[in-house]
This record gives sequence, C-alpha cells and structure tokens, in this order.
Amino acid sequence: MLSSQGTGLLKFPHFLGIQTRPLSTLSSLLNLCTKPQQLKQIHARFILHGLHQNQTLSSKLIDCYAKLGHLDLSQRVFDSIFNPSSVLYNTMLRNFAQFGEFEMVLLVYLGMVMESMYPDEETYPFVLRSCSGLGDARIGKKIHGHVVKLGFDSDCLVSSALAEIYGNCGDVVNGRKHLDYWNSLINEAAQGGNGEECFGLFRRMRMEKVEPSSMTVINLLRSSVELNSIKAGKLVHCLVLVSNLGADLSVNTALLSTYAKLGALDYARQLFEKMPERDCVVWNVMISANSRNGCPKEALQVLRCMGRSGVRADLFTAIPAISCIAQLKSIEFGKQIHGHVIRNGSDYQISVHNSLIDMYCECDQLSSARKIFDMVTNKSLVSWSAMIKGYVSHERSLEALSLFSNMKSEGVQVDFVTIINILPACVNIGALENVKCLHGYSMKFGFTSLSSLNTAILVGYAKCGCIEMARKLFDEEEINDKDVITWNSMISAYAKHGNWLRCFELYNQMKQSNMKPDQVTFLGILTACVNSGLVKEGQECFKEMGETYGCQPNQEHYGCMVDLLGRAGLINEAKELVKTMPFKPDARVWGPFLSACRMHSETGLAEFAAEKLVSMEPKNAGNYILLSNVYAAAGKWDGVAKMRSVLRDRGLKKTPGCSWLEMNGHVHEFRVADQSHPRSEDIYSILGNLELEIKNIKDEFTKSVLNRVVFL
Repeated sequence: MLSSQGTGLLKFPHFLGIQTRPLSTLSSLLNLCTKPQQLKQIHARFILHGLHQNQTLSSKLIDCYAKLGHLDLSQRVFDSIFNPSSVLYNTMLRNFAQFGEFEMVLLVYLGMVMESMYPDEETYPFVLRSCSGLGDARIGKKIHGHVVKLGFDSDCLVSSALAEIYGNCGDVVNGRKHLDYWNSLINEAAQGGNGEECFGLFRRMRMEKVEPSSMTVINLLRSSVELNSIKAGKLVHCLVLVSNLGADLSVNTALLSTYAKLGALDYARQLFEKMPERDCVVWNVMISANSRNGCPKEALQVLRCMGRSGVRADLFTAIPAISCIAQLKSIEFGKQIHGHVIRNGSDYQISVHNSLIDMYCECDQLSSARKIFDMVTNKSLVSWSAMIKGYVSHERSLEALSLFSNMKSEGVQVDFVTIINILPACVNIGALENVKCLHGYSMKFGFTSLSSLNTAILVGYAKCGCIEMARKLFDEEEINDKDVITWNSMISAYAKHGNWLRCFELYNQMKQSNMKPDQVTFLGILTACVNSGLVKEGQECFKEMGETYGCQPNQEHYGCMVDLLGRAGLINEAKELVKTMPFKPDARVWGPFLSACRMHSETGLAEFAAEKLVSMEPKNAGNYILLSNVYAAAGKWDGVAKMRSVLRDRGLKKTPGCSWLEMNGHVHEFRVADQSHPRSEDIYSILGNLELEIKNIKDEFTKSVLNRVVFL
C-alpha cells in the first residue's frame, strides 16, 4: 500500500511472494504509482525476483514511465528486453508518437521490420502520422505498401492516417484527387455520426472531379439514415444510377436498408423487385423492413418467396420472422416457423430461443414458452426477462415473482428492463414491500437515473396506495428531465386516488413548463372529474383537448364523458354524445352508459346498451349477467331465463373477484368462499365473530332508538 507519511515510498510487508502473485495483480499495482520513485521501487522488485523479462509486465512498465513523463526510462526498459515481442514494439511506437518523437518512431519501426515483425492496425496510424509530422511522403509511401500487403488499408483509422500523409505532404496525384483519400474522410465522418459533414466532404470531392465508388455511396447512405432524411437517400439513389453502380450488390443492399430504416417501404419494395441479384442478406433486409414497419403478413410472404427461390434462411431470417408471428398472434404459423428453425439448424442460438419465448407468450401459449425457457441451458438476461414479461402480461403475477426469485438465486444480474417488467406483477398483488425492494435495488445499481424506470417505480408506489412516496419521486426529478410520461403517471395516480385538486394543479404546472399534454394526460384529468363528479370541469377539459391541443378523443375519452354525464343523471346528454361520436362506440362506451341507465332506472336504454355489450363481447359472462339483471328489473323473466340458459349452454362463468393482502412481506390471496388458505378456519372463525359483534351492536342500536321513541 502507499505510504501515508509523504515519503513517496512503498511498503512491501509481503512482497517476497510476488512471483506467486497473478500478473493482473502486479499490473494493477503499477497503476497505483503516481511518482517515478514509487515506480522505480516496483521495477527494482521485478528485477530482484526475475520478472524484468516478463513482456506483459514490461509493456505495462513502459507505459507507466511514459505517463509520468520519463520516456527515457521507457526506452531503457525496452532496450533491456531480450528479443522484444511485437506487443513491446507497439507500446514503444505509440509512446514515441505521443511525445512527438517522430524520428524515433521510424527508427523503432525499421528495427521491427528487420525482425520480420509489423505493428497491428491500432499502432499503424501512429507510424503513418509520424511520416506526416516529418513531411516525408517518400517513407510514407513505403509504409503504405506494407499496410496494403498486410490488408490494413481497409481499416478506418489507417485509411484516415494515410489520407493525412498525402494531404499534408502536398502530393496532388495521391492526395486531393485520390479516391481513397476522400473515401477515408467520408467514412470517418459517417462512422462518427456526422451526416452533414459527410455530405459536405462529398461536395468538395465532386468539385475536385473525383468519381465516387461503391464505398462512397454506402457511407452517404449511412449518413442519410443518420440524418433521418429520405430526400438525401433518394439523391444518393440518383447518384448510384448516374454513376453506373446499380449492378453492385453491396450498393443495392445498402439502398434497400436505407429505405427500410427510413420507413419508405414502397420504395424498398420497388427496389427489391428490380434487383438483379438477391442474396440471403437482401431477403433478410426485406423481411425485417416489413416486420419493423407493421406489415407482418407481407414479411411472411417474402419469407415464402425466399424459400421458393432456393436461398437458405439463416439466423437473421428467423428472428424477424418470429417477431412477425408474435405480432399476428398466430400459433399455427408459430409452430411452423419453430419447425423451420429446427430444420435449418438455427435453434442453437440463444437469441432465437428468446424470440420463440416471446412469440409463444404473445400467442397465449405460456406452457410452450416455459418449455423452451426450461430447455435453454445458457439462459441470458433477455431469456429471463422475456419469460417474466410473458407471465406478467397474462396476469400470472405469482409465477412471474417466483421466476424473478429464481433468477436472483441463480446469480443473474438484474437490469432496468427486468425491473420494469416485474413491477406490474408486484402492483397486481399489492406487494408494496417488493416495490420498495426493487426501488432500493435500482438505487444501489444506479438505475434511478433512467426516467423510464423512475416512472415505473412511481406508478408502482401509487397503485399500491403509497401516493406520498410516488409524489416524492416525482418532485425529486428535475423539471427539465420530466417527460410527458412522468407527468401523466402522476396525474393518473392522483386521479385514481380521487384527488382531483392535485390533478388540476399538476395539469396547470405541466402547461406552464411548456410540456404539451397528450391523450393520456386528458384521460387522467377526465378520470379525476368522473371520480369527483366535476361535470362542468370535465366538459371544459374535453373541449380543450380537441380545440386547443388538437388531440382527437378516443373510445376511452368518450367512455369517461358518458360515465361523467351518466353519474350526474344527465342521461339524455350522454345518449346524444354517444350518437355524435365520429366512430362506432365499443364496450368502453356502452359499459358506463349501461351503468348510468341502471342507476337512474332507465330500463329501456339499459336493455339496449346491454344487448350492444353482449353482441360485442359474446364470451364475456359478466355482460350476460348484467343483461339478466336488466331483464329482471323490467320484469321480463323470459329474458332472465334465456340469459341463464345461454350461460349454461356456452359454459360461461364469471371470473370470481380476487383480493390480496400483504403482511410481513408475504402476499395472501383470497376469493369468494375460498378454503385454500392454510389458515382458512381461523379466518372464517374471526369473520363469524365480527359478524356476531356487528349484529349485537345493530340490535342494541335499534333497541335504543325504539326506547327513545317510546319515551317521546
């Protein structure tokens, strides 16, 4: 450890065993040195214990001396090594170049070549830039020859360094008019994400009358995607045509990929149809393009054509195809593609397994998804997250939490995506302690800097009834860091807790912070108005939504307004609103309308609304029960008998209500007449005692009231 007495020396109480220590430990020890004297001490110990010829440690030692400004000592270490390896030569070349010792760079390089060794592609740029620094194009050309022989000339950094040599040395033939020079500059700009600079360089290149190559075009297309400009992509397409590069497969593939990534699916299809040659990559790009742009059926049609054309599918064919089937939720196609994957030998890849797990979950085949999950031996984080997400999306929260527990027990490092996926499971069963644990875990591993995760935790606290903690998280986030989702989450939380005043306060703050409300914002405000009976405020909000912010109301917004008007007894207004809807109302509108009609004894309208619900959701047993109740209220017993017969004949049953109670971190689940709890006898015994006490209190209260009446 470093001495704390300011001597700058190191103490080595157990250093005699250094030869048995891992080299990584010794290398880390070198990093602790901040003074030359400390480094010299360790160097002396290396010599004492015979480690001074270890090339790995010597390379690190050379770097450390150079970082402390002692390049002369770095050179002495290098000179002391017998038969230095290419690693040591590379280290010296980099350090000499960084200190501007360009002549020494070339001398070391010459010695390296004489030993039949050459630098790697990461070190060659330092050598080439030394030629540029000396202004010596002659040596630069010789080294250029070495680079070409070694095949490093296609490397971006090496090409850029070559361009500097010819540019700085004023070699007109090989410089300003040299295609490789311009391509290297354009490539460097494209890889750096500088799209505008890329096109600027191309403009200068054309002014120098240099003709573009396929590499030029590919980099320009990459920049078009970076700029998100379909116009730029079309211009490059024109350049391809006038430059006679249309027969180049790599150029056509890049064009197709550009149109696909920019969402120009029609242009991509036209280009695809006209391509003279199509390899597996081209077919994969077209399948992915359709999948990514919401055309899963078209993607599968392309897959069929690919098979008929004789091109063998690969891993990158399977993944987008599986994604398409997940979008279609077609288990029949899913089984077919699964068999196709096995026949083509692509089922060894974990990414394919993960896609299959997600597909089966989307197709409501959780048992099949779990079988694949259990078969995978090298489960990745994505595997666990996909299976957990599947359970959560199908409201199987306990299985999701059990799997999450297994994941942690196997030592898998949880990421923020998994936390976001598992939080709804905690919320569904009201497991507040689990939400707190996930929050603590997120803080420990620094995930709370992510707005999406913070919002998910905020929603978790709010839905578990801890609105104060949700608000604390909301207030802790900087005003400029809050996105519309964060605002909406807090507004919706207050709406569900019935605090309309806080909802409107946040809504006004949101507008003052120049954050534009969206459809979800207005849904939260309207929900608050419904829960609080604020008819006037709700109508104003509904009007402001369209006229001020241009948000078109959807089924849920109309449902809220119908509910708001119906609860206030304004049945005719609710009826007129339904009639004037710009689209056909669905169950989200007819449900609240039915409830309002039943509440205010509008039997005829209630019957009409219930029949609409039954026709829209024929497998929902609750709708038949509602209609049966409406018939009963109207005295139509034949209708009641008919509804009961339909329920019996179709085997429909109303899903029983379920409640959760969390005690000491353990969640207990209850249903109507449930006997499954291990302490159900004790629970029913206590409930019986409570009922008896309530009955006794009620009897005493009634007796007391009667006595008063008699006395009066």
